[in-house]
Amino acid sequence: MRRSGAEAGANPRSERVRIGREFAGRRRRTGRDAPAVPGRDDDWHDVRVPTSHRVHPPGSSAPPAGGAGVPAAALDRRALLRVAGGGAFAIMSLTAAACAKDKPLEPDALLPHEVSARTDAVWAKAAAATAPDRAAALSVIATQRTAHADALRAEIDRAIGLYGDGTKPKSASPPVTPPAAPSPPPTVDALRTRLATAQKSAADAAQTSSAYRAGLLASISASCAAHVEVLLP
Repeated sequence: MRRSGAEAGANPRSERVRIGREFAGRRRRTGRDAPAVPGRDDDWHDVRVPTSHRVHPPGSSAPPAGGAGVPAAALDRRALLRVAGGGAFAIMSLTAAACAKDKPLEPDALLPHEVSARTDAVWAKAAAATAPDRAAALSVIATQRTAHADALRAEIDRAIGLYGDGTKPKSASPPVTPPAAPSPPPTVDALRTRLATAQKSAADAAQTSSAYRAGLLASISASCAAHVEVLLP
């Protein structure tokens, strides 16, 4: 049976030769072994190019190894901010410490009561010159008011405390020196007025104090009331 002219022209060997020639020509044009895809640019990348494969121009700095991706300048700025923040905190701490150090010391609230007690003791002794018949009672008052002053001083010193080497820190409540005896000597009435004032002052302070101090002031107030009402009626 005879083949048609079209079928006769389709010689397998001739077809292979034709394909080979087309492939060789395409290779010379594109420089590639793979056949080009029609309608597509062969130089296009349809995936993200890895950072490690990028070429950096001369003089430029490549991203840090490890993939952090944070520029060195940013790290420097963060370090500077940390240092600046630490410095500001240190300055604020030093300023606060200086302010606390420069804060003036305040006298102990018990100091006025100590001053009053030591003054009353001096007055009680001096009043004996104007009222010899009450010398015994005035002597008791002088002794007890001195004891009040000593108890108040002991509490003031306890609150001040001591350093580790046994020395005392600075204080706005130094020990009270008894005043000189008044001249002329005070009368019993003048001493009674002082004792009444001391009694009320100690009672008021006891209400705003706590613990041992409240009890100490209340005891002093009761003692002064006895001086006025019992010893110097």
